Amino acid sequence: MAIIERRLSQTFKQFFDSEKSGGILLIVCTVISLLLANSSLGEGYLQIWRVYVGGLSIEHWVNDALMAIFFLLIGLELKRELYNGELSELKNALLPIVAAVGGICVPALIHFSMNAGTQTQAGIGIPMATDIAFALGVLALLGSRVPASLKVFLAALAVMDDLGAIIVIAVFYTAEMSFIYLLAAVVVFALLACMNRYLRVMSVWLYLLGGAVMWVFMLKSGVHATIAGVLLAFAIPFSAKQDDEDSPSHKLEHFLHKPVAFIILPVFALANTGIIISSGWTQELASTNSLGIMAGLVLGKPVGITLLCLLAVALGICKLPLDLRWRHVFGAGLLGGIGFTMSIFITNLAFTGEADVINASKMAILVASLAAGIIGFAWLKIFGKPVATDTDMDTMDFEESITATSAQLPR
Repeated sequence: MAIIERRLSQTFKQFFDSEKSGGILLIVCTVISLLLANSSLGEGYLQIWRVYVGGLSIEHWVNDALMAIFFLLIGLELKRELYNGELSELKNALLPIVAAVGGICVPALIHFSMNAGTQTQAGIGIPMATDIAFALGVLALLGSRVPASLKVFLAALAVMDDLGAIIVIAVFYTAEMSFIYLLAAVVVFALLACMNRYLRVMSVWLYLLGGAVMWVFMLKSGVHATIAGVLLAFAIPFSAKQDDEDSPSHKLEHFLHKPVAFIILPVFALANTGIIISSGWTQELASTNSLGIMAGLVLGKPVGITLLCLLAVALGICKLPLDLRWRHVFGAGLLGGIGFTMSIFITNLAFTGEADVINASKMAILVASLAAGIIGFAWLKIFGKPVATDTDMDTMDFEESITATSAQLPR
């Protein structure tokens, strides 16, 4: 275990720590939003988010602009993982990639089987998502009671899961598309890529300025504007050196961690979890859409992740890390059922203008995410104890032999 722990990069540890504390803040903001929405101040509180500023409501600014910064950070993290992280080598990347595919497809199939041909069929993408902040936050509470590589596996899985959600948003949740504005956004991206590859421009501010222009074009194109954040991440210069702190991508990722964790995601929670809990809210959870969301997150995630990983390992496509067992993979799948941020985000896209359906969907997400978090935590606390690997035993034997030898030396 000691050797595996040392392999965790300092960047990943900082990321993990910020997600832990950020997850706690998300819970606090969600509770505050729910209490305010269902108090005597409820109507005024909800109305705040509907106020228009600069042509968009505050809610739209949060969901389209602030979340673009969140997606920029996701893109930077994915880029780092692809260059020199857990996804940089195919043999290491295959297991979380396979897990992400299972964690996306099975929940989607569950929701689709229950809502095919109905008005709520568009909610198929809601149970596909995993919330990195909450999932890693729950795992952090377990500390050393779970294997070190499980933390890396879940982080890589969640990043790949987010990539899948981004693709789903771009392909399936685009209403009316303007090819002129979309072409303009692509041109800006191409210019930024040329600045990086051929002109070797290293100023972060120039890329951020170009990214802002690309965001405006993407907003007007009909494709969700947050996609601009991901594209910008892959245009910013990145150094493949593990500890190159002068890399613009590295500096920007490091800078964004705390604003995203402690400002952007909490504001998103405040803006999107003002759910009015009516007297018949339990009946709304019995609708096919709500059942599809909850079953997809709580059941579909662990089943899809575990079964596809089992199949891939059985076929010899990939293998488990030395200190992981299938009970750990299943536990990661349970935590993958915490949808929250991304699930709520997709809900707003899937049911635009349908306030009642959005409200019921968000309640289903909260219930499912809470259940997944509690069950996942309990499962890993009981069954997640790290196992000693051959490498660990060799290290222990070596250390014991050194200790024994030194004890025999004359003093």
